[in-house]
Amino acid sequence: MGVPCNCMDVICTISKLCFATLMPTSVDIETTIPSYLTAWRSSELAMAAKQQITRQWWDERRQKFDLFISDAVLLEASGGDPAAAKRRLEVLEGIPVLSPLAAVDEIVLALIDRLSLPDRALTDAAHIAICIVHGIDYLLTWNCTHIANAMFQPIIRGVCDDFDFLTPVICTPDQLMGDENGY
Repeated sequence: MGVPCNCMDVICTISKLCFATLMPTSVDIETTIPSYLTAWRSSELAMAAKQQITRQWWDERRQKFDLFISDAVLLEASGGDPAAAKRRLEVLEGIPVLSPLAAVDEIVLALIDRLSLPDRALTDAAHIAICIVHGIDYLLTWNCTHIANAMFQPIIRGVCDDFDFLTPVICTPDQLMGDENGY
């Protein structure tokens, strides 16, 4: 007589294994992530919470993903206070840099036009476009004005459809924390 088998447990285990192998794994790190990660703890409650969530994601979740950055992130991270810039660049060290591709410019122009972005948001559109062109699964950011704006998602999806690209999930670190099972 064999060992009794709970078929539901087996099905659940197989489902989790299948999901884990299909789970998107690439994350493009936008500049706000190293900024929140390395900044002095804010006295403003909302900002301090975002910093803590960013640190928690960085410590507990980043290893579950293939991380990428762009030249735009390196350029932005190197600006400002030299000591702060040094800290930002140190945490980005070793993360592969996505190469600029010709299609990025076309998508940037489409995003600026369709989202009615101001000129100062050109780099924000570039972050999205680089992620799209490289087929990155997630764009991680705290920029909820011009990047992780829920009102922009249908428009970004439309741009992706028009150019035959998949749409990345644009989210904040708290949205990419997963659950107790690691999903």
